[in-house]
This record gives sequence, C-alpha cells and structure tokens, in this order.
Amino acid sequence: MSLFSSPSQHDPDPQKPLLNQAIEYHNQTKHGLTNYARGPHGLDWANQPNPFRRFLSSPIIPLSHFDSSSSVADPPLYSSVFLSLPSPSPISKSTISQLFFDSLALSAWKTTGFSTWSLRVNPSSGNLHPTEAYIVSPPINSVSNSPFVAHYAPKEHSLEIRTQIPSGFFPNFFPEGCFLIGFSSIFWREAWKYGERAFRYCNHDVGHAIAAVSMAAAGLGWDVKILDGFGYEDLKKLMGLEFYKEFEIPSRPVKGKFPEIEFEHPDCVLVVFPNGVGEFDVNYKELSLALSGFSELEWKGKPNVLSKQHVYWDVIYRTAEAVKKPLTLGNRFMVDPFQSSGVLSDPSYTRVLRLGKSLGSGRSAVDMDGVATMERETFYQMLLHCLPSGSQNGTKQRKQLALPFRALPWDAEVHAALFVHRVEGLPKGVYFLVRNEEHFNDLKKATRPEFNWEKPEGCPDDLPLYELSRGDCGKLAKQLSCHQDIAGDGCFSLGMVAHFEPTLRSKGAWMYPRLFWETGVLGQVLYLEAHAVGISATGIGCFFDDPVHEVLGLRGSNYQSLYHFTVGGPVVDKRIMSLPAYPGPVMDA
Repeated sequence: MSLFSSPSQHDPDPQKPLLNQAIEYHNQTKHGLTNYARGPHGLDWANQPNPFRRFLSSPIIPLSHFDSSSSVADPPLYSSVFLSLPSPSPISKSTISQLFFDSLALSAWKTTGFSTWSLRVNPSSGNLHPTEAYIVSPPINSVSNSPFVAHYAPKEHSLEIRTQIPSGFFPNFFPEGCFLIGFSSIFWREAWKYGERAFRYCNHDVGHAIAAVSMAAAGLGWDVKILDGFGYEDLKKLMGLEFYKEFEIPSRPVKGKFPEIEFEHPDCVLVVFPNGVGEFDVNYKELSLALSGFSELEWKGKPNVLSKQHVYWDVIYRTAEAVKKPLTLGNRFMVDPFQSSGVLSDPSYTRVLRLGKSLGSGRSAVDMDGVATMERETFYQMLLHCLPSGSQNGTKQRKQLALPFRALPWDAEVHAALFVHRVEGLPKGVYFLVRNEEHFNDLKKATRPEFNWEKPEGCPDDLPLYELSRGDCGKLAKQLSCHQDIAGDGCFSLGMVAHFEPTLRSKGAWMYPRLFWETGVLGQVLYLEAHAVGISATGIGCFFDDPVHEVLGLRGSNYQSLYHFTVGGPVVDKRIMSLPAYPGPVMDA
C-alpha cells in the first residue's frame, strides 16, 4: 500500500477496513504481563534521530527571549486563567515570541558525564520530541511584511520562513487578530526507541503540545480551537509538507533509508484568536479550495536528514494511513463561551505562581520519593481542573468548555481510574473520575459489580469523583505500569480510560489519534497542577493494557486504557547538572 493511497472506491463500506486497522493496531501494540509489543532489540545509538528538524537555507528570524522577570505583559496568576482570560494582546513579534517561549521552546539543558541533552517546555515520551510546529500568520512587523508560513525551530527559538501566502487568505476566512499553529509528527523519532507502540506516544505528545499552546495563549488573552473540519490533504498543503515522496509500506519491519528524508505526518491545525471575538464561521469548503493553491507557492528550505538509517515499523504507517481524516464540510466551527473550571473556596496552591513561570518550569520526575503526601483539598482542586467544564446549573459535564480542553471540538471521551496512595484525609484505594457524566451509568454497568461508586468524604458536589474500593494499591499500580516503582511511590497515579470502540464507530477511525490527544491534554494539566502545588508528575506510556481492564472489570473494547500518569514528590538526581536553555552549551557538530 502506498502511504498516500485511499480506500477502494468499490468498497461498500470504505470506513470498515479503516476502523478495523485502527482497532487491530491498538490490540497488536498492547503490552501484556508475559509479552510486550514489538520494539527494537536494544538502542541503535549510531542512528539516534536528531531531535531538531531544520529547513536548511530558509530565512531564519530569531525570536525574543524572556526570563522570570521579563515578559511582554504582566503575566496573570496561574490559577486565574482557569476562571477567565485576560484582555487580548495584539499579534506582534514579542507576543508570538512569548507564545512559543512558554509552550514549545527549550526549558533547560542537562548534563552528566559525557552526556548532554535538552529539555523542552512541552513534555515528550522518552524526551524524543516527534512533534514539529508551524505558524501561519498575517504580516508581523520585524518578522514578515507579507502573510507567511514558518517552521518553529526550538533549539534556536526562531522562525524559519517557508513561504509567503496570498494577502487575502486571512481577511477572507478569519476575523482580525487570528493566526494558525500547525502540528506534525515524525514517527521515526519515537519508533527508534519504542518500536510499533510509538504511534500511540506520538499522539500523546500532540495532545501535550495542544495544551501547552492553549495555556501559553491564555496568558496573552488568546483563545485556541482545533480546526477539525480540515482533512489530511488540507493540513499537508497548509504546512508545506507535500515534499514527501510516496513509498510503499513494507509488510514487516525492515531497516533501510527513507526515499529522501524522514516522513512527517500532519496532525492538526489550531486557530488562535482574541478572547472575546465572539462567534465566527469557518467555510471549510472555500478554505480547502484556497489551500489547493498553496501547492504552487515557492517553498523555501530543504529539511535536514535526522538519521542515516531507519527501521520502518510497517504497522505504524498502515495505521497512520487508515486514520487520516477527510475534509468534513458539515462540521460547523463553533466558538463556545469560556467556562471556568471549578475552584475550591480555600486556596490549594502552595505559592502565588505566575503563569509564565509555571508553564516553563515543569519537569518529569524520574523517581518518586514514596514519602510526600498531599492534602485532600489539594487533590480535589487538581481534579477539578481536569474536568472538561465547570458545573453549570446542575447540567451533566460533557462538552469541553474549560481551559485547556476547550481547544478540543468534541465531547469528553476520556476518564481517569485513580490509585490513591498518599492523600491526607482520603482512604487508600481505587477511585474513578467521570469526565463525561453521560457515560456514568454505562461505566457503572461495565465495571466490577462489587465497586462502591460512592462520593468520598468532603468531595465537592461538582466533582464527579467516586470511590470504587479501599485498600493499599501501591503494589498493584506498580505491577500494572510495567513494574515501575514510580507508579506506586507518588501521592496518586492514574490510568486514562477512553470511551473507545463506540467513539470510533460513531465518528470514524480518525478519532483514534484524537483520543490520545485528549489524554495528552489531560496529562499536561496534571504536569502544571503538580508544579503549582510544589510537587511533580510523570506520564507513563508503558503499562499492561488488558490487566488494567481486568482490575476494573472492563471487557471488550468499549473502554480502553490509553495513558498512565503519576503525581508525587520527586527524587532529585544530584549527579545531573542543569544549564540554561539559551544560548545553550556548545555542542560538537
């Protein structure tokens, strides 16, 4: 099959094989207690992918740098943006610089012995960073006198200008003050370490990036929404990713070279717009027609090669082909009113934290200390910020209206099964956070009949958290997360459980990666919340899928665990030294 082929026009149900491929991939890449999904037999360090894509010979525009004492405006308090957005800032070189600096830039360099590596504001599985970012913008003084498409280069904190676009593009389709951010994934960066399970991790990272941009935009008074009417071909044209040559997907994993460079898969495009702009329509039909002309533009810069050789994990590319989203003209773009997250009356945060400082300082913990505890009210506050919307007049939570989930244009489909270890005033045990309350009865019926499904003591009325069973579950959490101590040594850990096969069947196979995006957005909130209360968090991609389902009593594939997380007191490795993100250490070529 060609990577760019389409399902047969003669198939009576062309969506069925696509759906089957997504489900087959998911089942094939599950980890089990006695067997793991296919991966490399050891790491091929000679072919470790370069984490930084560059478009060589394209014009590069350095962006402004900031520190804890400087920003384009007085940054709001971290907790305040969950209640309301500040007045919008104008689009300028400074504000665009701030947006990227607070969402996708480098956050530090680490060094120990002979090893030096970078960290970024947006977390990534294995710190491998498959996600690339692009901006499509009206003219910006000191950046470009014409509307343009640019690639963001995080190592340099710069924009690489790829092309200039027609002057009527933004006035014809968007209100004043709007611009676009696009994301793509380089599967090979993750597959180098994780093999066929990498497609999952790439989509976790897309979700983290969506949330990172949404939170950084909020600090500038900007709102964010995925333009999900676009199809795969539209995204490819918009981001200038048509230079990839077609190649035949192999029938098994093989080692070799890509035709030219590592394949880059367009994922989604976000529209960033001023808070308070009101409702506006996006005419996807006319917009798609306008994008057809982007193929004729002069695109500058040749992408660098990231590895000398690669392993083609065939199932990744077959699945990426199957879950490509078509252009959907019936989907109306809607800007929903901003809805605040639930907030407890007593402040739960340990310090007055400015948003910019919070966004740029999160770190994944490598180990948890097994000692740190959390107050019950702090735990509840963190979970309130994990909800898709606040409680409004007693209505059930379903739509994603709260920050940063409001960037996602579908109803909440992801819940959380929590393993509580060290929360003061809350019994140890298994709990469940129902993020879409329309699923409550179905979840109760699908899980073990002996579960309590009772609200814990002191739980806010608008927090749909339920105690399932009591008992020390630290050892169980570790076992389920591939025997990793970090899952049982924090204050709590959780598995994100998606409303799975019914969602794919009702909406299409293209929802498969979007379910992972939603888990990534939820994970980003947990990172930020943990930092805001003075502890740490870590995403866990390695877990035993079906044993998790067995613990919960889930059968079949109506609900599936897609991502695990742990929150607690970190163990700091004093052997590792931190260096500033910019200008960064001098590295050998």
